Amino acid sequence: MSKVSAQLVKELREKTGAGIKDCQEALEQNSLQVDKAADWLRQKGISRAEKKADRITADGAIGSYIHLGGKVGVLIEVNCETDFVAKTDDFKGLVNELALQVAAMKPDYVSREEVPQETLASELEGYKQAAMAEGKPANIAEKIAQGKVDKFFQNICLLEMPYIRDDSKKIEDVIKEVIAKVGENIRVKRFVRFALGA
Repeated sequence: MSKVSAQLVKELREKTGAGIKDCQEALEQNSLQVDKAADWLRQKGISRAEKKADRITADGAIGSYIHLGGKVGVLIEVNCETDFVAKTDDFKGLVNELALQVAAMKPDYVSREEVPQETLASELEGYKQAAMAEGKPANIAEKIAQGKVDKFFQNICLLEMPYIRDDSKKIEDVIKEVIAKVGENIRVKRFVRFALGA
C-alpha cells in the first residue's frame, strides 16, 4: 500500500467532504492526484446514491425561501429516510439550496415524469415541424426534436436544471452527492413558488 501524505488527504477532504479512509483509498487508486481522486469519489458516491434510489423516504423537511424583500417565496418538501438525517446540516443545506434554485429558476415540475403527455407531444411536434420547414428529412427532424425536448426539460424540470452555483452539475447530481454523504435516499416531493402579483 502506497504512503498517502496527511496533507493530500486533508486537501482532498476539504475539496470533497469525504471521510479519511475514502480519501486515502481514492488517492491510492488515482496515483496521488487530487483532482482525479475527487472525480473518482464523486463517481463512487453517485453509484452508491443510485443503489439507494428505491428506498422509501418517509421523513424529511419543508424548507422555505423568501427573496427580494418578500416579492418571491418558495415552499419545498424534501424527503429522506429518517428523522436523524433530516436534522443533519448536509440535508438542511440541500433543502435550502433547492428552495433557492426554485426561487431563481422558476421550474414548473420536479421531474420529467410529471410533465403532461400532451405538453410533451405538442413540444416534440412543434420542434419536428420547425426542423422539416428548414428542409431537414423526417428522420433527422425527429432527432433534432428529441434533442430540443431534452433542453426543454432542463428549463422546466427542477432535477434536470443546471445548478445555479455550478452549471456543470444538474440538480439531480447535487442531490446524489448529498445521498452519498448521508447514506440515505433523498427525494424532492413537491414545491410551490409564489411571486407577488403573478
